[in-house]
Amino acid sequence: MSANERPLSPHLGIYKPEWTMVLSITHRITGAGLAGGVLLMVGWLLALASGQEAFDAVQAFIGTWFGRLLLFGWTWALFFHFCNGIRHLGWDIGWGFELDAARNTGYLVALASVGLTVLAWVVGYASMGAF
Repeated sequence: MSANERPLSPHLGIYKPEWTMVLSITHRITGAGLAGGVLLMVGWLLALASGQEAFDAVQAFIGTWFGRLLLFGWTWALFFHFCNGIRHLGWDIGWGFELDAARNTGYLVALASVGLTVLAWVVGYASMGAF
């Protein structure tokens, strides 16, 4: 069999999307998103160290609807990646491989990440006296 006759690897397009597949892809995307969020945080820290004018400029951006949307998405990505990481730790010790357990823990990860994100933002706004 020559190199031109070898079978091709299956492409993602032939698979039926499953809940665990969506969670796996989301885990990878949130990992990349967290790296982007860290760049935003480093920019904020550099502005803080650079003086009041630079800090005010970054704070003005973060205060826009787009800046808040980025922060909200970063918060969700952090909690999703954290919760799914705990799920993976369970798999590392051999727990949760059954189809029902994998599906149910996936739902738990999704719900917990949304709940923790909302809780963090409510607590954050409440601590600023916004409520």
